[in-house]
Amino acid sequence: MLLENKLNNSYLTYCTNIHAAEEWSDVITKLKLFLPKIKQDVCIDKKFGLGLRLAASAAKDLTKEENFYEFQDFLKETNSYVFTINGFPYGNFHGKPVKEGAYKPDWSDDLRLSYTNLLADHLSKLLPDEIEGSISTVPGTYKPWSQGNDGNEKINKIIINILKHIAHLIIIKRSTGKEITLSLEPEPYCFLETISETISFFQNKLFSKESIDFLSKLINLNAFDTEKALRFHLGICYDVCHAAVEFEDPKKSIVDIQNAGIRITKLQLSSAIKVANVNKDTYDNLKSLDEPVYMHQVVEKTGTVLKRFPDLSDAFKQIENSFGSEWRIHFHVPIFLKKMDKFDTTQDFLKDILKIHKQSPISQHLEVETYTWDVLPTNYKNTPVNKAIARELNWVIGELS
Repeated sequence: MLLENKLNNSYLTYCTNIHAAEEWSDVITKLKLFLPKIKQDVCIDKKFGLGLRLAASAAKDLTKEENFYEFQDFLKETNSYVFTINGFPYGNFHGKPVKEGAYKPDWSDDLRLSYTNLLADHLSKLLPDEIEGSISTVPGTYKPWSQGNDGNEKINKIIINILKHIAHLIIIKRSTGKEITLSLEPEPYCFLETISETISFFQNKLFSKESIDFLSKLINLNAFDTEKALRFHLGICYDVCHAAVEFEDPKKSIVDIQNAGIRITKLQLSSAIKVANVNKDTYDNLKSLDEPVYMHQVVEKTGTVLKRFPDLSDAFKQIENSFGSEWRIHFHVPIFLKKMDKFDTTQDFLKDILKIHKQSPISQHLEVETYTWDVLPTNYKNTPVNKAIARELNWVIGELS
């Protein structure tokens, strides 16, 4: 099957976590409403790859034959297919406060393992034979939960459950031939936060001899082939917004991951808010973005020193101490915007990443992820969601053309 939206050796999509839909009936309703309209503005006569988001309840509902067959029929009718799943938010992701609940259950909880295994089962049935699939997921846990007296015990359980899931993916490949990867997504104020932290965790923990021996017993394979399979099926979801907020260097961060022998199995195209010079007007300009649904972590740079705040409200409490510093805020904004109201965005960082990708592909999977349309300033919510998504996708296509 010819997958016609392949671009620079990659597959481009948007993540359906933009649509408020926790139950399967809501998911399919929103897809029927929006996907044909988006496709019409992006690739009306071509196949369209979909970045599916399934909450745990929707994933469970999709195990019912009538629901699965309905979805397959819809994909066929719309000339679409699924190649990646966002398995980050387990439960509610819109309307009600999410905040650090987005990381629950974390990878120390068997619920996270069983949920992600189910996502992989669904993807193995939906995935076209010609391409690899991916599932993005939480970066282990929320950083404060990995600290304290039981921190090491939690981290060990995280490693074990991730390896158990990799075993599940290897078994899927054996039985179906479908290749699926798990993509850990570093995020500000999380256990895996910076690129250097993430590389260290992969090299010293996930790819360690102890991990290889543990996985080898699960899949009954020798150490050499086990390590090879582990390095294939486990990688990083590089979220561009998150990396920009952390003041990463675009080129260096990508090269460092590649030199460490870690795959970037998903590249999430996203942009954050940037305040180049925090001053007395910053609070008034930003206070409308301090909303109750999502975490908006802040990283402050003063000279070469970084300081981190778990949420925008925490940064506001000491804002006078930040005058003269630069803030980058984890608030996903439309990627086609260089400026939003009175503040800048990190679009330049995203453009640098896309330039690197254009020269030498970073990942097979590119996914636009702007899930915050419901909480954007009012003047940015006048555009219909399908038009906004199409504009983002076409912007990426233009950057890579």
